[in-house]
Amino acid sequence: MQRGKRFKKELPFHLMLLPAVILVFIYMYVPLGGLIIAFQKFIPAKGLFGDQKWVGWDNFIYLYHLPGAISALRNTVIIAFYKIILHLIIPITVSILLSEISNPGFRRTAQTLIYLPHFLSWIIMGGILIDILSPSGGIVNRFLSLFGVEPIFFLGSNDYFRFTVIFTDVWKEFGFNTIVYLAAITNIDPNQYEAATIDGANRFQKMIYVTIPNMRMIIILMMVLSLGNVLNAGFDQVFNLYSKQVYETGDILDTFIYRIGLIDAQFGVATAMGMFKSVVSTLFISISYYCAYHFADYRIF
Repeated sequence: MQRGKRFKKELPFHLMLLPAVILVFIYMYVPLGGLIIAFQKFIPAKGLFGDQKWVGWDNFIYLYHLPGAISALRNTVIIAFYKIILHLIIPITVSILLSEISNPGFRRTAQTLIYLPHFLSWIIMGGILIDILSPSGGIVNRFLSLFGVEPIFFLGSNDYFRFTVIFTDVWKEFGFNTIVYLAAITNIDPNQYEAATIDGANRFQKMIYVTIPNMRMIIILMMVLSLGNVLNAGFDQVFNLYSKQVYETGDILDTFIYRIGLIDAQFGVATAMGMFKSVVSTLFISISYYCAYHFADYRIF
């Protein structure tokens, strides 16, 4: 009886959740059936369940020898790695600095300004960056010319593109990422700061010996959870900023899959690359949640 009453009580919540569950099932789980394309020489005219030619692991072997595939994997790992590191260091630093601002009005204004870029899509942000980083009239190159620096083609040079992608992504997102760390700081017991003041600690010493140690668990948690993004270098950002000139250092797995699959119509090869990325990402996500459970006592369920 108690179980029946509880189910009846919780039924509205289950019904409210049902549309989201259906959408996740349709768009996340049903497409998994298309992974069979990775083992076929897929011809769209025959359909997904048509008489397709099975090629086994040939698509994966072809990928290994395909020019640009290893380069795209290397670029993905490098860009994602630096993004993960900087998305930890900079938001932590900024959140601590914001918490030290005593003027509430100034603090709210600063927070608003650094949050704002997060709400701009990469289509809009890409157009802005193309203008301000232009070698012929962009505000950044105009500023550098005041110091005698020659115009730099940030988005068209292999020497600068990877750095530009990493820097602009961190600039766009670091403000929003500070929310988690600011929440952790606000939960610190004020008595600890008062005790540190009595012991003669200055503001910097309070930051080192009180603020950062109390943020340790959330920092570890965010660090281990970010491992799941090791093969996600940001398709929307790179796609809106890159060009053929920077494929060597800017092409990532997602843009490579896009070109192979939708432009060159090599559906089997593109699916094989996507499957490889999914398997590796799943492995890293599993490791990250395992580490989060053991080092930060974080559980999904």
